[in-house]
Amino acid sequence: MDSSTSGGSYHTQPKWRKVAYGGMQPGFDDNHTDESFLEDIVMNANVVKRDILKVMLDSVSISEYLCIVTLVGLVWTYTLRSTLDENSLLFLDIGLLGSGFLILLFTEGSLSLNLLLHYILNISYFTTGLYVLAPIYQTLTRSISSDSIWALAVSLIILHLFLHDYSGSTVRAPGDVKNPSLTSCISLNASIVASVLIASRLPSRSHVFAIMLFSLQVFLFAPLVIYSIKKYSLHLHLLFSFCLVTVTLVYVYFLHQLFFILLASLLIFVTIVCPYWLIRIQEFKFEINGPWDEAKLCFDIRD
Repeated sequence: MDSSTSGGSYHTQPKWRKVAYGGMQPGFDDNHTDESFLEDIVMNANVVKRDILKVMLDSVSISEYLCIVTLVGLVWTYTLRSTLDENSLLFLDIGLLGSGFLILLFTEGSLSLNLLLHYILNISYFTTGLYVLAPIYQTLTRSISSDSIWALAVSLIILHLFLHDYSGSTVRAPGDVKNPSLTSCISLNASIVASVLIASRLPSRSHVFAIMLFSLQVFLFAPLVIYSIKKYSLHLHLLFSFCLVTVTLVYVYFLHQLFFILLASLLIFVTIVCPYWLIRIQEFKFEINGPWDEAKLCFDIRD
């Protein structure tokens, strides 16, 4: 009698099963896990092993664009000081435009003569509209003090540098279907507004037209030209970057020695210190993956 009672009251413990749906399992808590829970753990599966030389080469693009923006600031300063007149600025604009098209023709195989003529026609429309709007730009900030204009322009340039797309160009090369990001568009707009603010402090219509044409050429097309050079030849890109950095440092040295020290320190920090810093902190990165991670699609939902 006792044996039958004890046999009837004996129940085997049900085995826990790993299921996504189905409710709570009898005898187990809702957050229960067994010994096999940590068997699928993977540590540092997606951590990218970086090479310091590769990171330093990538940082050259940042230093290069810092020098370009510095040269734009130098042209603005010399123009406001009346060191550069409108004729010199126009010759500079023509030289930059011609050299930019030659570089694109040399590095981009997809640029045909018809496409080049199409670009020239669009640029003629663009420059005509810019010349018509020059008197409006000249009187745009007449009631605002110069200190406020400079402070706002510097703030916009800093915003432009923070949001700029250093891996490519906002103006896409022919055949590129990838759209520019929102941050790169905001960066470009910030640089254009800063150019308008600086141009509004100039004395004549021709000054305003020349400086606006120069600024828009640099901020719109310089990243595209640099990207084309980098895609065509890494060695040519490094040579171009070295020449650009050298010229920028020489001009900044003649302008002010303190600015030269600050710019040189910034370039060293970006090109050498930051890559070494990134490699060092990679050693302390610890990432774990396991069955608790959110499921990821193995295909593109846009296809």
